[in-house]
Amino acid sequence: MIISHLVTHSGGFHADELLSSVVLTQLFPEAQLVRTRDAAWIAPGEGKLIYDVGRDYDPEAGVFDHHQRPGPLRDDDQPYSSFGLIWKHFGREYLRALRAPEEQLDDLHQSFDRGFVLPIDLVDNGALEPSAAGPLAGMTLPVLLESLKPAFDETDPGAEDVAFSKALGVARALVEAAVKGRMSKRRAQGMVDQAIEAAGESKILELPQGMPFRSAVEKAGADHLLFVVHPRNGDWVLTTIRRSGDTFENRADLPEAWAGLTDAALEEASGVTGAKFCHNARFIAVAASRDAALEMAARAVAATEAE
Repeated sequence: MIISHLVTHSGGFHADELLSSVVLTQLFPEAQLVRTRDAAWIAPGEGKLIYDVGRDYDPEAGVFDHHQRPGPLRDDDQPYSSFGLIWKHFGREYLRALRAPEEQLDDLHQSFDRGFVLPIDLVDNGALEPSAAGPLAGMTLPVLLESLKPAFDETDPGAEDVAFSKALGVARALVEAAVKGRMSKRRAQGMVDQAIEAAGESKILELPQGMPFRSAVEKAGADHLLFVVHPRNGDWVLTTIRRSGDTFENRADLPEAWAGLTDAALEEASGVTGAKFCHNARFIAVAASRDAALEMAARAVAATEAE
């Protein structure tokens, strides 16, 4: 069936139908996006995909709503919003449109569902309070996207549609970045695995370029690694490895005596010719050459082991 119209509700918008629109407009770029509550429009019909409105979940009829009772649930009984339903049925095709490798589709689809889609579903259904984010509650994605709605006293009758259109561009950039970030991590996985094998028992991991590495290091069980070195735009970077994705605590910090120093002062403190910079927080340093970076890393390891 050729999709000619993407239909969702008019008025104030939420993250779920906005993010659903990102997926559907990517897959059906020629379809007209219609925001309405007109009964004729939100009734099933040829060429229409209806979402977050319609009081029904009927994929065969092209209706993907979750406001009816009982609402649609995942296998683990957690509720869907329209975004979750659209991702369930169209997510794999969306990933193909972003050129995800075919062999990674199922893994990427599930990963994005659990890490990005599900939180949107839970917040939209009131199953997760934004306050769970603590001091960052006002910075969560649903809150930020809804902050793009027009002011309460905006009198222009077309203001909500204009705001939705602008918010759609923001949402599209965020979804694409999140998907491509996951794809990037999977590309990096193989490169990091090779570097771990080459490192052997060394506590220093040398990578051919900057890339996501922490999750790959964790998956490999390479708990002995403490520091990472890699080239960057003509110089070399030395970085720490965080203990997990939930903390800024490192497996080991760079030496305290290096903190905040640059150039000659850092060379003197580290004893390494070519040392250029060490951050005050001791999680990153820069050297002029590979040899200098590796020497700094070796001295950082020695300092850690001496503690």
